[in-house]
Amino acid sequence: MGPVLRMGDEVEQIIAAIEDDNPGTEIVVIDRGAYVRVQGEDRITVTQATLRRYLGADHETGSFGGIMSAFSGQVVTTSDSITWESVVGGKQRAPSSDKSPGCQVGWSS
Repeated sequence: MGPVLRMGDEVEQIIAAIEDDNPGTEIVVIDRGAYVRVQGEDRITVTQATLRRYLGADHETGSFGGIMSAFSGQVVTTSDSITWESVVGGKQRAPSSDKSPGCQVGWSS
């Protein structure tokens, strides 16, 4: 599970940010030309702080939706992070942190 990103100038930096925020997790990137699929096994997160390190101090996690054309799994957004989680048997996995999510959406491709 993870995001599907439209190809653009920021894609390489976003992938690097995702890799930095998920040490010990194998991140698989599948290049389809017009888009890339970024996948992790159970859960991957990218934080606003890491995105800002790569994309500039004014970058907001809310603007991430502009290049994310789709995703698999469930996405949980907060004011400072975006997390994609696997959905087991059609049910949401138990939250892995005590942060309350700003938005939860489930979809799989």
